[in-house]
Amino acid sequence: MRSSEFMMALNALCHDRELPKEVVIEAVEAALVTAYRRDFGGAANISVRLEPTTGQAQVFAEKEVVEEVKDERGQISLVEATQLSKEVTPQVGDVIRVEMTPKDFGRIAAQTAKQVILQRIREAERDKLYTDFAGREGEIVMGTISSVDSKTSAVRLSLGKAEALLPRSEQLPNERYKVGQRVRAYVFEVSRSNRGPQITVSRTHRQMLRRLLELEVPEIANGTVEIKAIAREAGARSKVAVAALQLGIDPVGACVGMKGTRIQSIVNELNGEKIDVVQWSPDEATFVANSLSPAKVIEVYLEEGNREGKTAVVVVPDKQLSLAIGKEGQNARLAAKLTGWRIDIKSATEAAEESVRRAERAARRQAEEEARVRDEASRLAAARALLAEAEAAADESEENLEEELDALSADEALLAEARALLQSAQAEREPEPAESEAEPVEAAAEAEKVAEVEAASELEVEEVPAPAPQTPQPAPPPAAPVTRPEAVTAEEPVVEEEEEEPLPRQTKKMIFYTLDERGQPQDFGEQMERKRKKQKKKGSVKTESARERESYEERRKPAKKSRRPRGTDKWGEGVD
Repeated sequence: MRSSEFMMALNALCHDRELPKEVVIEAVEAALVTAYRRDFGGAANISVRLEPTTGQAQVFAEKEVVEEVKDERGQISLVEATQLSKEVTPQVGDVIRVEMTPKDFGRIAAQTAKQVILQRIREAERDKLYTDFAGREGEIVMGTISSVDSKTSAVRLSLGKAEALLPRSEQLPNERYKVGQRVRAYVFEVSRSNRGPQITVSRTHRQMLRRLLELEVPEIANGTVEIKAIAREAGARSKVAVAALQLGIDPVGACVGMKGTRIQSIVNELNGEKIDVVQWSPDEATFVANSLSPAKVIEVYLEEGNREGKTAVVVVPDKQLSLAIGKEGQNARLAAKLTGWRIDIKSATEAAEESVRRAERAARRQAEEEARVRDEASRLAAARALLAEAEAAADESEENLEEELDALSADEALLAEARALLQSAQAEREPEPAESEAEPVEAAAEAEKVAEVEAASELEVEEVPAPAPQTPQPAPPPAAPVTRPEAVTAEEPVVEEEEEEPLPRQTKKMIFYTLDERGQPQDFGEQMERKRKKQKKKGSVKTESARERESYEERRKPAKKSRRPRGTDKWGEGVD
């Protein structure tokens, strides 16, 4: 085949298969490289260059320049390299391209090139198809049914050079398909495979309804009317919310068309599926009311703070309650999908009763809140009163504590003064040594007398703990000045004293001295002690237990009857 004929065949192939010429030439060059390596072997780095104008093929091999050739497939001598390269002088170690085009590839080489070319052309066609349909994902395509699988009910659509699959799950439930029938479908997935692009289409996708509206309604196509939301139950019913982006345009009327011609064509395409076109509103309550069309709405209450999310309570007339809910709740369900709100539909009578109950609950909650506020206020007032009392008591206790501390310090001062006086009195009572050795008997008698006086005249004073600060006790009176006796006569009788009962250990003794008419020391306590001892000897002094026993015996004796003296009456007066 001459070069001109080869290029003419190549151009016809590219035109028939709708392939780029560069892609086909690249595939031919790769096929020629494979055929050359299969038939002639040669260097590892082989490349083929096909002239796009003449169609002449040239084979080139990359070889390393060496001084001594050891492997002819990958090396070339420096002399041969210099002869082949006219522009640049090669050096040892350089890599140069050497043309190795054979005079005749032969029949086997031509067949191999043909097979490789066809294979690469098929791959190029699959890549082109994948690229085309991947860009059309999300669009509507028109296809002809080529086959229907009786087992899986899957339908294959012929899209020209490619085929699309319509699964059973993406088919309308009330639709039957026949071979040769033309069908519109929505391309929602395109994937690559060994057999070419795998195209999956659908007739139940909600975006198919959007594309059909864009095809049938010019206002939507040019952007004057915008589709805000779509809720669809394929084969049964759909709702579309539209809004006008230009003043003076009715979005619902534009979609429905004159006498419903525009919307009716879409209904026919979807095999009788009902389509409700409602007007979108930025006010959510109004949007919820419009979404329940064709039912009329009296009132809408929005509740966003409950556990179930956003809830809209819709009040409708009693006669339109079933229309608002729809068959098996379909109208309410589609309205909820369209608006994104959970819709609770109630009749006017039920809403009135619910409002009464709601008002009662609100009044009850308000009363409970007021009662709680009053209780809190009373508790707060009581707490404040208790706090004031506690502060007053704390201040009073602090003042009392200060007074007690002052009284305690005064008592300590008085006690210290009494101790000092006592020590001075004891120091003054100590006997001085005898002035003359001629009177030893008088001195001894005097010492003995002083000892007796000290032993007999001490008063028992109970040692008590420190008095309470609030009622301080007065300090004991200072001791009277002690005058030492001049002399004690030996002829004075000495009274023998009996042993007394031991006094408690917690008592202290203080002595009070006075002077009699003769100037002799006389102690009041000593006189009382002597008197008490004398009475004790005579038996006139009784102990406490003896007194209690006599009192008990006196109480047990029967009462004596008093006798009336003779010559007196019962009143004790004399009788003549």
